[in-house]
Amino acid sequence: MLHDRVLVRQDTSEGERRSGGGILIPATAAVGKRLAWAEVVAVGQNVRAVEPGDRVLFDPEDRAEVEVRGVGYVLMRERDLHAVAADRFEGSEDSTGLYL
Repeated sequence: MLHDRVLVRQDTSEGERRSGGGILIPATAAVGKRLAWAEVVAVGQNVRAVEPGDRVLFDPEDRAEVEVRGVGYVLMRERDLHAVAADRFEGSEDSTGLYL
């Protein structure tokens, strides 16, 4: 990985999903702009706030997909991330484990 690039693997596949109340939402349903969670696989040498293994929140519309050895990944810049969820941020009494 070069510069400020982050390589992530998306958590969910596109398709049917369930709402919090258990309602099945088909893949063809129109949904407003929705951010997605992914796991960081690799980072460039200039990335400061993210490490491999962290979960990050990003806009799935602003992404560049790449396939490496048959596995699909998303490549983006660190500045395109909206939030980072990691255990290392937990520790203080008022911490949520999220870095925004």
